[in-house]
Amino acid sequence: MTYLANPTRYQQMEYRRCGKSGLKLPAVSLGLWHNFGGVDVFENYRKILRLAFDSGITHFDLANNYGPPPGSAEENFGILLKKDFALYRDELIISTKAGYTMWEGPYGDWGSKKYLVSSLDQSLKRMGLDYVDIFYHHRPDPETPLEETMAALDLIVRQGKALYAGISNYGAEDTAKAAQILKKLGTPCVIHQPKYSMFERWVEGGLLDVLENEGIGCIPFSPLAQGLLTDKYLKGVPDDSRAAKIHGFLQKTAITDETLAKIQQLNTLALERGQTLAQMALSWILKDKRITSVLIGASRTEQLQDSLKCLDNLLFSTEELLLIEEIL
Repeated sequence: MTYLANPTRYQQMEYRRCGKSGLKLPAVSLGLWHNFGGVDVFENYRKILRLAFDSGITHFDLANNYGPPPGSAEENFGILLKKDFALYRDELIISTKAGYTMWEGPYGDWGSKKYLVSSLDQSLKRMGLDYVDIFYHHRPDPETPLEETMAALDLIVRQGKALYAGISNYGAEDTAKAAQILKKLGTPCVIHQPKYSMFERWVEGGLLDVLENEGIGCIPFSPLAQGLLTDKYLKGVPDDSRAAKIHGFLQKTAITDETLAKIQQLNTLALERGQTLAQMALSWILKDKRITSVLIGASRTEQLQDSLKCLDNLLFSTEELLLIEEIL
């Protein structure tokens, strides 16, 4: 059956300007880090992508190494792009990244111009695209000069292989340097993708201020701490959870008694706010006007539906914010 998007999708979503650029992103974006790879079920992630777009999510975030196996998330997305979303390409913001290990040898990792250009060429082939909307350098490279890495992003934009340049996992100082280099080259850094959640708050130590000063948007990943900030782990580790998967990044050892106690207290507050824990965790990040979008994952449509309801209540009282600080 031919897929036709929900005609009221844009009335269901809030869109925020990305820094000082002309780009707007949905307040909630969908990441394909997990659940869209070769080990996952096609019809399941097809339903997730359709629901996302039907709900006003226009931004789909990928990387060269997403899967597993690496590259398979882009391949699967490319298949669905052709089958379901070809008519809607100009309504989509598609991003990908390079910076982690993708292939053997000295040119398949980190931040050289050789690696970044080659990787994006491969990503475009896997997805069947002429260009991506955003291309990120995925992590800082301690050995390659920052000038070379930023020059690669500038080249890629000038070649028309990406419309916007971004960085991910950069600290405040390197972000400021990268932004200045790109500004001089004439290709501004439009967006930064850091890890940020109630349990991981390093961005508050200077990065968010740099992004605000430089006019760069912010799209946090892992806002639910890979599922910890949901009701999934309130009673232990379920067999179908991310922590139970041998190929996942979240391991059982991360779920300590102290962490469980915090989760339970936060869950109580969320219920008092009329939200699930996941909804409150997302709302807590989106309350900051420096945040352009929050990047969520989903293994089922029900998870996505639950997360989207975070937009129904983005306001926190002073008392609630103080209580959250005490808990954390």
